Amino acid sequence: MTTETIRIIGIDPGLRRTGWGIIEVQGARLNYVASGLIVSESDDPLAVRLSVLFRGLGSVISAFEPLEAAVEETFVNDNAKATLKLGQARGIAMLAPAIAHVPVAEYTPNLIKKSVVGAGHAEKRQVQMMVQMLLPKAKFESADEADALAIAICHANHRGSPQALARRAAVGVTRVKAGQ
Repeated sequence: MTTETIRIIGIDPGLRRTGWGIIEVQGARLNYVASGLIVSESDDPLAVRLSVLFRGLGSVISAFEPLEAAVEETFVNDNAKATLKLGQARGIAMLAPAIAHVPVAEYTPNLIKKSVVGAGHAEKRQVQMMVQMLLPKAKFESADEADALAIAICHANHRGSPQALARRAAVGVTRVKAGQ
């Protein structure tokens, strides 16, 4: 029996640093493909920073052609202005794959940690260690990249849920490369 290979992009949104990680899933096997960061200059206007994020993600999606995407849900902190800016970056992180007709799933930080580490309140160091164990060929240089790979791993584990199946069905089978 042949199992289809699915390429997934995980996105850890941030206005200053957005991590992305691409894995392939074949049955229960996970394989590292690539990961990286999209960085914007904090002195630039917000619109420019969001544009850098959008164009960067569009380039990654165009280059690697993932079939599914996963993004971390926003958590609310005490600084409303920072939360709003993170929400805008997260909107771009969802828009870039959606424009390329790639279905987007969302996961809470606790579910991501629980899926990768086994505990919903794991520390970043524990997440990085487990990502490295699950994807031994992974070459990530930042916590943002490791988090993006963890998001992709979480999606690989939950992509068979009724909600995920409904999202993919809603997008359909037509795909268009980013930028078209």
